[in-house]
Amino acid sequence: MKINLRQIEVFRAIMLSGSISGASRVLFVSQPAVSRLISYTEQRLGFLLFKRIKGRLVPTPEAQRLFEEIGGLYEYVQRVNEIADNLAENRVGQLRLACSPNIGQSVMPRAIAIFCERYPDVRIALHTLIPGALVHSLQTQQVELGIAYMPVAPPTLDSRPLYANRLVAALPAGHPLTARDVIRAAELVNEPLIGYSNDIPFGQLTQQVFGGAESQPSSRVEVKQAHVACAMVQAGIGIALVDEITMQGPIWSNIVTRPIAPEINAPIEIFSVQFQPLSRLAEEFIAILESLRI
Repeated sequence: MKINLRQIEVFRAIMLSGSISGASRVLFVSQPAVSRLISYTEQRLGFLLFKRIKGRLVPTPEAQRLFEEIGGLYEYVQRVNEIADNLAENRVGQLRLACSPNIGQSVMPRAIAIFCERYPDVRIALHTLIPGALVHSLQTQQVELGIAYMPVAPPTLDSRPLYANRLVAALPAGHPLTARDVIRAAELVNEPLIGYSNDIPFGQLTQQVFGGAESQPSSRVEVKQAHVACAMVQAGIGIALVDEITMQGPIWSNIVTRPIAPEINAPIEIFSVQFQPLSRLAEEFIAILESLRI
């Protein structure tokens, strides 16, 4: 390469200022350094860029032609610098996220509202997915972060704990058990229950409340998502075991929650691809999630 960006910068400074001294002031370097670099550039190019005529530095016709071409290049370099500044200040970009449906109705709207206020020019793409689809989206880099309850994650993913997310009993308002401070599992066995399919992680977790397979109560209605279970409770169909984060979603009127014993958590974690550095935007979003109280 006969000429590099530094040589172009010096050449442009001389063309704009009209002198070696002017270029040295613009570039904050010494006059001898400017002279040496422009002399070296002329040697590399094989022709003169400037001639001294009556004590003035005058660009040659070749220099004038070259200057016309580097104008567009210099504008492009400036654009690259502007983009770098924007990235440093998180002023532009896109953040791609995935979460489980219950989190998409509770924590995520709160976190995204704070994020959008701080970074109004950043676009957010949010996907609400079941765990298997969430893992696939992370592994194929369709999303950068996944937020979910996932007791068994692939070794290709990194995780960091976010919320303990305790299980609670969701009861129709006016139910006799709402008088309890804590509800024991045995008190739920003979109640009409909204249960979960045992082929999903959350269903397997709620089964731990009642112990072994022989002690599992029958369900009046079986669902696959905690927020659907809440809707069933709201309709007066029965009682459901749900997690605290789901209860922070839409305003569940006519539902009362109580802690259960034994205490069991459905821990929410943040997942990302292992050995893949996170963007500044992703780190900022994680900080917001960690600052929220549930």
